[in-house]
Amino acid sequence: MIYKYSLPRLEGGRLDLAELRGRSTLIVNVASQCGLTPQYEGLEWLHETYGDRGLTVIGVPCNQFGEQEPGSPEEITEFCASYGVSFPLTAKLEVNGSGRHPLYKELTAAPDADGEAGDIQWNFEKFLVSPAGEVLERFRPLVAPQAPELIAAIEAALPLDDAASFARST
Repeated sequence: MIYKYSLPRLEGGRLDLAELRGRSTLIVNVASQCGLTPQYEGLEWLHETYGDRGLTVIGVPCNQFGEQEPGSPEEITEFCASYGVSFPLTAKLEVNGSGRHPLYKELTAAPDADGEAGDIQWNFEKFLVSPAGEVLERFRPLVAPQAPELIAAIEAALPLDDAASFARST
């Protein structure tokens, strides 16, 4: 369960994941100088489209893949602003190796669609977490934020509001 973790925010302070209890969460390791960096646009679209329905997108800058996130917190913030990013960003974290953040120890235990768990392959690997804090699905980097399989998984994972819950129970 991810709610036992607290992450350093890019702008300072802490992001206590327990505050996300009851919301679906998409956790993505991100980078500013990667061929997949345009996925920021799709991640922001997910944040804007599903945020009011219970989805939180969290970007986790990482510089473990060929120096693709070398910037300071201020440089990362400025770069992300060019994509209109308004979802939370953590400070740079390690997602693989001996310095892997404990959250990523848990996330990387989850298998992808081919049944493979283990190390993050590259930037923009995505983990969908249930409102209860359990990892539901893992999407490898080439799965775009607006890919049908990711959208379907997000929609299935959104917390039910009272009206939707009532309609489904009748």
